[in-house]
Amino acid sequence: MFGTRGVKSVVPVRCLRIHTGCLLVTFVCGFTSVLSADKPKPRIKNVLFIVSDDLRAGVLGCYGDSMCQTPNIDKLAAEALVFDRAYCQGTVCGPSRTSFMFSRYKGKGDVTLGQHFRQNGRYSARVGKIFHMRVPGDIIAGTDGQDVPETWTERFNSQGNEAHTPGDYACLNLNIFTTELEGRQSTKMAHRMFVSVAYDGTGADQPDHKTASKTVELLQKHRDEQFFIAAGFVRPHYPMVAPHRYFAPYPWQKTTVPEQRPGDLDDIPKLGLPGSRSALNGIDMYPDNQQRMWAAYYAAVTFMDEQVGRLVDELDRLGLRESTAIVFTSDHGYHLGDHTFWQKNNVHEQVTRIPLIISVPGFQPGRTDSIVELVDLFPTLCELTSLSSPEGLHGTSLVPVLQDHSVTVKQGALSFAKGASWRTRDWSYMQYNDGTQEMYDMEKDPGQFTNLAADPKHSATLQQQAAQLKARLAEFNVKSP
Repeated sequence: MFGTRGVKSVVPVRCLRIHTGCLLVTFVCGFTSVLSADKPKPRIKNVLFIVSDDLRAGVLGCYGDSMCQTPNIDKLAAEALVFDRAYCQGTVCGPSRTSFMFSRYKGKGDVTLGQHFRQNGRYSARVGKIFHMRVPGDIIAGTDGQDVPETWTERFNSQGNEAHTPGDYACLNLNIFTTELEGRQSTKMAHRMFVSVAYDGTGADQPDHKTASKTVELLQKHRDEQFFIAAGFVRPHYPMVAPHRYFAPYPWQKTTVPEQRPGDLDDIPKLGLPGSRSALNGIDMYPDNQQRMWAAYYAAVTFMDEQVGRLVDELDRLGLRESTAIVFTSDHGYHLGDHTFWQKNNVHEQVTRIPLIISVPGFQPGRTDSIVELVDLFPTLCELTSLSSPEGLHGTSLVPVLQDHSVTVKQGALSFAKGASWRTRDWSYMQYNDGTQEMYDMEKDPGQFTNLAADPKHSATLQQQAAQLKARLAEFNVKSP
């Protein structure tokens, strides 16, 4: 259960002017993690950076899902700090990955995360998808996508057949089920987002299995060096492909689609409505297939989870855990029928909230409600490995939160899609490019069903949230909506 703690603020001086008068209360699970004065911290030499794709936080066991089987990520979470309020900045793959690799809210900076490690004498490697790759296009072709080559000492792609994998194919919004290989939805095709394939096999032919195998090889080869190794898994991004045994625990009849209320979209501005909605993509005609989407998503998550376990187990076997920081996260979340929305590219909670788990030797495990952003990873990993951060980063080091889980380092989180959003402890505020707005009381309405932006009773709060968003954007010279 969560208990109430007073917040110890270490917000940078540059942020204090927009924090005046704000009282923040943080809910923390368990106990705070202050290192004992007589116990020296282990020296952190290495980083294992694990990035999933299109992973909504709430489906992991450690984030509260009772059905999805994620034993390896859950085990890592039990040994790490779990961030319950972590948010992405970009809400589709390319902008998000550029954002966290450069620690910039929008656009590119002078140096990437891996490049900075490389320039400071570390071995830097990518396996799989870190910068944007088209999935499935670049995966089928085995190509680099929008990679930034100077980031890496070495880089490796993980090819896979994706929707063309022989097996039980489904395109769920079209209600197509077949084993035929011809006519399958794939690269750049309109309905590829609703594809799953369950097949007979070990999974060794899948890109995520190949990514884990190559990463294990690199850990073994570079165990005596200081390294930054980034493993980028493509699941649960569509197409959701996995051997039958990963689908078996999830009979579709037992899955649950998020609540969908009549009239729910009436108070959402036009720019707040994503292009993929049940009434537009056709899946509203097949309620059973909405449940099948959840079953396939769960199967893809469980397959990805197994690959995470292989990496962490190898670190343990090699004796590297005591010198290696592990980060597990995703580029953004994902809609699976929430508000009848599917996929991403909007600033509602299921897209902007992401899982973030950081395991660092010498720091106590636990949970924190401190609001953090993906841009914070770059300066955090620099501080943990005793590197100075380059100039121009937009993120803030999370080491104070790792040391004391009740600390807050920022008032809110920014995200971007057709405008900008500002997520604080109690409120989610969106301001779109045409000036329209949404605002939700996240304590009373965590599902975001009642837009309060036009409610006169909340006009003062609306003005406050808008002012905070404007100030945060101006602070980093980010173009306002």
